[in-house]
Amino acid sequence: MPSDQSTWLVSVPQDGDSEGLLQELSSKLAQQSKSFSRSSIGHLSLPSFKTGTLDSLISLSEELPKQDTSFTATVAKIVDTLRNLTNNDPSRLSQHILVDDRTVDDYLLRDWKWDEGRYGTQRSLREIVDVLNKKMTSIDTVTKTKLNSYNLAKGSLTQLKRKKTGNLSVRSLADYVSKENFIQDSEYLETLIVAVPKSSVKDWNSKYERLTSMVVPRSAFAIASDDDYTLFTVVVFRRVRDEFVQKCRENKYVVRDYQFSEDQLEKEKDDLETADSMEKELWTELVNMSRANFSEAFQLLVHLKVVRLFIESVLRYGLPANYTGIVIKPEPKSTKRILTLLQSHFSYLASRSSGGGKGKSGQNEDFVGEYQTLLDQEYFDFVMYEVPWIVN
Repeated sequence: MPSDQSTWLVSVPQDGDSEGLLQELSSKLAQQSKSFSRSSIGHLSLPSFKTGTLDSLISLSEELPKQDTSFTATVAKIVDTLRNLTNNDPSRLSQHILVDDRTVDDYLLRDWKWDEGRYGTQRSLREIVDVLNKKMTSIDTVTKTKLNSYNLAKGSLTQLKRKKTGNLSVRSLADYVSKENFIQDSEYLETLIVAVPKSSVKDWNSKYERLTSMVVPRSAFAIASDDDYTLFTVVVFRRVRDEFVQKCRENKYVVRDYQFSEDQLEKEKDDLETADSMEKELWTELVNMSRANFSEAFQLLVHLKVVRLFIESVLRYGLPANYTGIVIKPEPKSTKRILTLLQSHFSYLASRSSGGGKGKSGQNEDFVGEYQTLLDQEYFDFVMYEVPWIVN
């Protein structure tokens, strides 16, 4: 049963006017389902590929499902990347999941044609598939590399910002201290920075001078405060520093491991600005690249599916390779009715299909043995492949 979250690519032998077939189906589908729109069906121009040998077609038919899965996964990864970059905003995402500046539906349903300029049909099917694979592999590799660079930059920025957002016991001191808060170039004295819990400030003020010997009296000054801590400077003799730090720990005071340096202060500010600028720059590059890669990757996916459609049509209906293609976007609620209508409309093809339209239980003996696996799947009297919807 086809998915109700996909657009269907259908192929049948061309027995007459393809436009007439499209109009007839469109009319029937509209009658079958009131919700079905005539804009939900379109013509799919199937090129006349070089068919090659039966063995080559069988070989490709066996290989392409895996490549189809890989192509689909690459498109999905690009969409997920764009979704994350746009903070899961459907309206913003819709601005980027375009194919040559058209919506996916417009690209598929408005008289789709093979891109002869890029994938000329003078090549063999094997060569065309190789070109499609090479391009998709390149897109996947470039996307992974750029995404990794962006994630590293984002992680670095997040770490630097975290130092700006914690309480005064952990956050960066660059915005709170200045040269005037410190005793400079003293052989005997050292200024320490202590984060004291708000509830312990009175206790601190009454006892810090006696935590150890050789604490400079009245040297504690509050320089910053937040909801949890008050930040104090205090001057002690270097020889008692370790003992003073230990006493602070015992009293739940947090001595910040900090050595004042104007260069360090500037470096912290510069590092944050640089990281922020780098993250924004890589974000823009990744968005633009992902947008372009989505357009290219989605086209590659559809071209690969059209190759599969052609190969299956040849294996199913034989030569001459003259087929009509149709694109249908079903409404989820009417999927079963539309499928039933298509089966009824194309039931006359049962006798022309290599499988006789009989499924597993009635396969022609000519196709058993070496090619048995190709028939171990549900199929209809028409050939159909699905293009998953891109969900905003």
